[in-house]
Amino acid sequence: MPRYKLTIEYDGTPFAGWQIQDGQPSVQGVLAQAVRAFSGEDAPVHGAGRTDSGVHATGQVGHVELAKEWRADTVGDAMNAHLRPHPVAVLAAERVADDFHARFSATGRRYVYRLIVRRADLALERDRAWRIRRPLDVAAMAEGAARLVGRHDFTTFRAIGCQSASPVKTLDRLEVETLDGEIRVHAAARSFLHHQVRSMVGTLVKVGEGAWTPDDVSAALEAKDRTRCGPMAPSAGLYLAEVTY
Repeated sequence: MPRYKLTIEYDGTPFAGWQIQDGQPSVQGVLAQAVRAFSGEDAPVHGAGRTDSGVHATGQVGHVELAKEWRADTVGDAMNAHLRPHPVAVLAAERVADDFHARFSATGRRYVYRLIVRRADLALERDRAWRIRRPLDVAAMAEGAARLVGRHDFTTFRAIGCQSASPVKTLDRLEVETLDGEIRVHAAARSFLHHQVRSMVGTLVKVGEGAWTPDDVSAALEAKDRTRCGPMAPSAGLYLAEVTY
């Protein structure tokens, strides 16, 4: 059966998350509806990552297997026609090998977290970034972030209900930068624990505020204790930016 790789962008604000849930709107659900509308097939779209409620994507990847052969650009265009008015778009569609899997074939995932520092409420960026009222020490945040890079037991930064078999992950990148008046945190790894990125960002904000030092970040990591984590950052600022294969 022909298999198609989809690169997907979405605003996660109106959704309960990526995964289909009974009685709640989901990104996966509206994608399946779009597939059914143009092809007549009930074919699930498997995603590279199960983003939570309110989390966005600029580079989510999914795949769908169809009984009929379609041109790849037709699949993308037809899905987009039926996705309207939902804030979901198929940026690209391509025919892939039958053994390609959006989740299990992935070799890396990159997330971006956006922070906007200002006193006024967000108007245009509401639900798309975390507003911080007071200036942050970005250099201290960057130093704290460096303490988390590498292979570690990330129990402290793991959701209580995380279903991952092990808390040990290799964090390839955690960098803090300022760009166009906002602060962005870039996180890259083969895979992440549930809530890991938001937990790390919330901890780094504590450093930026001066409430924690980079040494406190190291101590929290070494404690392997969820209660030692800083506050979890809101979902609105998080974006799944890229999946590599």
